[in-house]
Amino acid sequence: MKIIIIFSVLAFIILAASSAPAPVVLDFYGQSLRARAKYYIKPADDDYFVGGFGLVGVLNKSCPAVVGQMTDNMGLWLTFHPVDPKERVIRLSTDVNIKFSGSNSCHESNVWQLKYHKALEEYVVMVGGVEGNPGPKTVNNWFKIEQGNYYGSYRLVFCPSVCSDCKVICGDITTDTYVDNEKDIGPPLRISNSTNQWHFSFYFKY
Repeated sequence: MKIIIIFSVLAFIILAASSAPAPVVLDFYGQSLRARAKYYIKPADDDYFVGGFGLVGVLNKSCPAVVGQMTDNMGLWLTFHPVDPKERVIRLSTDVNIKFSGSNSCHESNVWQLKYHKALEEYVVMVGGVEGNPGPKTVNNWFKIEQGNYYGSYRLVFCPSVCSDCKVICGDITTDTYVDNEKDIGPPLRISNSTNQWHFSFYFKY
């Protein structure tokens, strides 16, 4: 009888642990990252309020709109939209859409997507994605936030879970020192499997 009770308790603990929600992502001030609220993202190791994300020109062309790092300002406001529309906070390792506020000159949606750029010959982050509707047709539009290597820092990752049958490439969203001409504001965001991870902090729009 005691053995049965012990196994029942252990099974309950394992089940509870497996069904527990993932930890909540925190902003720079230690507050929960709220779904659909406006934030800036900036490198966690930079004390200056620069290095946020915006739209950059590539090879003298502003369209298609490519997401890149701003070198002299905080960039554009972002909102995060979890795969579960009822969720009010953003959690680690959970699929989210990332979306710029406002509109863009290319007349596309401001939802991020990972897409192959023919001119750059690599996968980069672009706008023009679709918000919501998780599945094989939108798999390129989902990103994740993972814990960084030090307190208060996080990583942006592309490794969607919205389609169990889809073959996807996984890696960190990062950048490099590439700037192709004077019109470029900063380097585009790209996917990388290198160990040189990029860490960020989130700043709420008060």
